[in-house]
Amino acid sequence: MSDNQYFHPETLKRISRLDLRAKHVVDGFLSGTHKSRHFGNSVEFRQHRQYVPGDDPRSVDWKVWAKQDRLYVKQYEIDTNMRVTLLVDKSQSMRFGSQAMNKYDYACTIAASLAYLAIRQQDAVGCITFDKDTQNVLPPKMKWSQLAAIADRMFRSTPNTKTDVRKTEVWKNKTQKNETQKNEVRTNETLELIELNELLKDIKGSQPDFREALRIAAETVRANGLIVLVSDLLIQREGLFRGLRYLRSYGHDVLVLHIMDDMELDFTLGGPTRFEGLELPVRIRCDPRMLRRGYLDALNIYLEEVKQGCTKLQCDYALFRTGTPIDAALSTYLSRRNTFVRNGK
Repeated sequence: MSDNQYFHPETLKRISRLDLRAKHVVDGFLSGTHKSRHFGNSVEFRQHRQYVPGDDPRSVDWKVWAKQDRLYVKQYEIDTNMRVTLLVDKSQSMRFGSQAMNKYDYACTIAASLAYLAIRQQDAVGCITFDKDTQNVLPPKMKWSQLAAIADRMFRSTPNTKTDVRKTEVWKNKTQKNETQKNEVRTNETLELIELNELLKDIKGSQPDFREALRIAAETVRANGLIVLVSDLLIQREGLFRGLRYLRSYGHDVLVLHIMDDMELDFTLGGPTRFEGLELPVRIRCDPRMLRRGYLDALNIYLEEVKQGCTKLQCDYALFRTGTPIDAALSTYLSRRNTFVRNGK
C-alpha cells in the first residue's frame, strides 16, 4: 500500500479553492493570511493611538493632525503564517468501517487534505498520531516534502493495540464467579463471552482516556496555533474535555473533527448478531433490532454532550460520516467555518 494513499487528487482539487484560516489570533513570523497579535506595516488599518516621543514620524496621521491639531499614530495589523498540528487518533476503534474506508483511513485522508491546504497557503504543518499510551510526533514544517512525511507517519501508525480485558473489573468479577462455581481456570487463549449488561457496568473502566495524550500535545506545540483533533471520540468524555481544556489554556485554536461510521450512526443491523470488540477482546451476542431505539437515544445524548462540551470550551466541532465523500464534507465544513471567521464569530 502506498504511503501517499491518503492524498486523493479529486478531493484536493475540489477543496483547493478554500482557505484554512485560524479563528483566533495566532502568532507567526512570516507573511501569510492570518491575523497576528503584533502591530506593524500592512495594508489593513487597525486603529489610531496617541503619539509618544520616539515614535517614527512616518507613522503619524497628518490628516488627523490637520483637523484636530493632535498627533496620532496609525497602527496596522500584521498578517502572519499559522502553525497547524494534526492530532490523529490511532486507537483500535478507528479500525471499524462499513464503507469504502474505515474510520482511520477516512481520518487520515481528511488530515492529509488539511495538510495540503496548509502547505499551499504557506503555513507550517505537523502531525501527532496517538492513542491511550503512545504518541508519534512530527514537528511542524513549511515545505512540500512535509506532506509525504505526514502521509508516511500516518501510514506507519495503523492502530495495533488492544486493552487487556483481563485487567477490567468485568473480567475479574466474572472469572472469580466461574472459579467458585466451576473451579475452572481461564487461559490467555480463551475469550470470555460477556453479557451486555455486565459490560455496561464497567464501560468507564473499559474506555481509553486521551487526557494525558492531549496534555502532552499541548505542551509539545508551544507556539499558539491551530490544533486539529481527528478522532471517533469513543473515549471518556471527562478525559476528552480536560484534554481540550489543556489545549485551549495554551492559547491554541482547536478544531474537533468527529469521525463516525454510518453503521454506528444509523444502527441498521437486523437479526441475531455477534459483536466483537476492537478496544476490548470481548464478544457480545444480541438482537440489534431490540436495542436500536435505546442505542439511538443514548447516541444522540452522547453526540449532544460532546458538541456542547466542545462549544463551552470554544472548540470548533464538526461531525463527519464515513459514507460522505471527503471533498464534499470538507468543502461544506470549511466554507461554513470561513464564513464564521469573516463575520468575526
